[in-house]
Amino acid sequence: MNDETLMLAYSNGDTTAFNHLYSRHKGAIYRYIKRQCGNESIAEELFQDIWLKIINARQTYKASAKFTTWLYRIAHNRLIDHYRKNSRVPTSYEDDEPDDIEDTCPVDPVTEINRSRQAEKLLDCISQLPEAQRESFLLKEETGLSLVEIADVAGTSRETIKSRVRYALRALRRCLQRLS
Repeated sequence: MNDETLMLAYSNGDTTAFNHLYSRHKGAIYRYIKRQCGNESIAEELFQDIWLKIINARQTYKASAKFTTWLYRIAHNRLIDHYRKNSRVPTSYEDDEPDDIEDTCPVDPVTEINRSRQAEKLLDCISQLPEAQRESFLLKEETGLSLVEIADVAGTSRETIKSRVRYALRALRRCLQRLS
C-alpha cells in the first residue's frame, strides 16, 4: 500500500496502517530534524511533536498531495516554530544514529576509518551551509522528495529550491576540497 492509502486507512481507524507509516518514515524524518536542529534531545522532542500532529490530523487528512510532502511540511513548520520560539538558527550537527539495516558486506578497518572521516567532513560542511540551502539539500538527499515537493514543503518555488540545492552542492564541494 502507498503512503496516502495507509494514511486514509488510519484516518478510518486502522492503527496498523499508522504503524506501517511510522516504520517507513521514522528514520528519515528523525535524521532530517536532527541535522536541522543539531541537538539530539530537541530533535527527539520535535520528532514526537510531529508524529503527534499527524495523529491529531488523521480525521482531517486529505490525499491531495503526497503523504511525504505533507509529513515534511509538518516537520518544516515545527522546526520554524522551534527557531522562532528560541530565536536561534542551528549551527552544528551531531553524529547520526545508525540505521537498522545490517551491513552484509565486510569492510576492512582502514576503509571504515576513511569512510568515517569523510562522513565527519561532510557533516561539518553541511553544518556550515546557510539554513535554507541546508534544508533544501537535506530534503533532497535524505528523503528523495522532488524539487516540486520540496518547494511545497518550504513554501517557495521550484526554481528557488533548484538554486538552493545547486548552491549547496557547490559550497559542499569547495568545503570538502578545502578539508582534504
